[in-house]
Amino acid sequence: MTVRPIRLFGDPVLRTECDPVTSFDQELRDLVADLEDTVRVPGRAGVAAPQIGVSLRVFSYNVAGQVGHLVNPVLSAFAGEQDDEEACLSLPGLGFPTRRAMSVTARGFDQHGEPLVIEGTGFLARALQHETGHLSGTLYIDTLTGDVRRQALRELRRIAPAPQGR
Repeated sequence: MTVRPIRLFGDPVLRTECDPVTSFDQELRDLVADLEDTVRVPGRAGVAAPQIGVSLRVFSYNVAGQVGHLVNPVLSAFAGEQDDEEACLSLPGLGFPTRRAMSVTARGFDQHGEPLVIEGTGFLARALQHETGHLSGTLYIDTLTGDVRRQALRELRRIAPAPQGR
């Protein structure tokens, strides 16, 4: 289908709780195709629908050469901990150590409405948590604490566009 442009920090769609998918129709299949094409761009591990301007609970991932998607994801079975560098296409040029579960189970549906379960560990677990956060209007920087959070907020102020006058 199409590689879609990524919405950047400051776009309200990134801070909006997404609607659940209720119709597993051609429109959804087109959206999934666009998400999967968009995530195949080298260097990308995941793209959530709001990152391409669509407020629906669906994302794509590209981890270790495996491209897939998940509709209406729910995460469970969080176990262990990892604290590695994380970044986001909507916050280009920034990356900070971010605490995530080492393993997680993601349950949802494929583009045809068939149940889908993804057991993720390591980097896949990180991607599943990161992309599911987008669907709730949460960015990874919202999960940061202490000095790392303060550093991230300083960097955001530095790179964020200045507010427009009245």
